[in-house]
Amino acid sequence: MTTCHDEEKTMTITRTRDAALLAAGLVAGLALLGWLLGSSLIRFKSFERTVTVKGLAEREVPADIAIWPVVFTAAGNDLAQVHADLATGAALLAAYLREQGLTDQEITVAPPAVTDKLAQQWGGGGDVGLRYTATQTVTVYTPRVDVVRVAKGGLGELGKQGLVIGGYDHQSRTEYLFTGLNDLKPGMVEEATRNAREVAEKFAADSSSRLGRIKRAQQGVFSIDDRDANTPHIKKVRVVSTVEYYLAD
Repeated sequence: MTTCHDEEKTMTITRTRDAALLAAGLVAGLALLGWLLGSSLIRFKSFERTVTVKGLAEREVPADIAIWPVVFTAAGNDLAQVHADLATGAALLAAYLREQGLTDQEITVAPPAVTDKLAQQWGGGGDVGLRYTATQTVTVYTPRVDVVRVAKGGLGELGKQGLVIGGYDHQSRTEYLFTGLNDLKPGMVEEATRNAREVAEKFAADSSSRLGRIKRAQQGVFSIDDRDANTPHIKKVRVVSTVEYYLAD
């Protein structure tokens, strides 16, 4: 005679067996699906052949902005006289620049910087020679680069009139800029991309393949540098584009 306890035990065993079979089936199905997907991916990758190439475009262009700081100095024991000498020097320099064709809008006179040697920590109250030394900067900012280059050549003549030109360091270095990059960008990007395609086509021909469509492309950063150390007023503009193409048999 079958008891209720035996029936419940039989049902539990049946449910356990069914659950185990279902779990085994799910595991097998997932394993098969994974194998199929992996196999398809491998087959797909085996047919995906690409080549990555770089294309270069360069231009040499003249600078269109000149920033020319002219630093001059004065020294003495009478502070008022030092300031007067600076004012005379600034007027002399400004007059020279106007003679070269520059306008007042292109000329900026900075406030003077005066050093009192006796006020310095290391002065010590001893003999410091000339007590006050002062510098002043007149800056030219102009798109007329050629005018600046000519004016720089004649600046030494002002020394004969008592103007002490100094500061031949990075603070008084003439800076030449090129601001027309946006006008060059479309043509240079097109040229760089065309050069990249020519390289890719040659690679495809050498490998007995055909060049397909672009998979991805990346435009490099534009750089603007002096052509060389002796011609900072001539700039070299450069960009490199990186393009990846599909290859087909």
